[in-house]
Amino acid sequence: MSEEEQTQPTGQDVKSEGDNAPISVKVVSSSGEEVFFKIKRNTKLSKLQGAYANKVGKDVSSIRFLYDGARINDEDTPASLDMEDNDTIDVMVEQVGGC
Repeated sequence: MSEEEQTQPTGQDVKSEGDNAPISVKVVSSSGEEVFFKIKRNTKLSKLQGAYANKVGKDVSSIRFLYDGARINDEDTPASLDMEDNDTIDVMVEQVGGC
């Protein structure tokens, strides 16, 4: 019985402090609206993008996500971008046209 009590807490500690520990990410629109997400470090950011688009009622293809001024690709993860807890992702509406 004492072995079970010892193995369960250590297993939970390893998960919460591992490489895939969840982090909080703030998504900020150009109008200043903030939406907070908790995401694991190895989850693709395309999942976060879809959740944000649903929350604000826009099509995910009509908005762009930037981290440190660089565009976020569908395959990027918080770990691949070296994101830390409470980092900010900027959201811009895609503009079509020019001249």
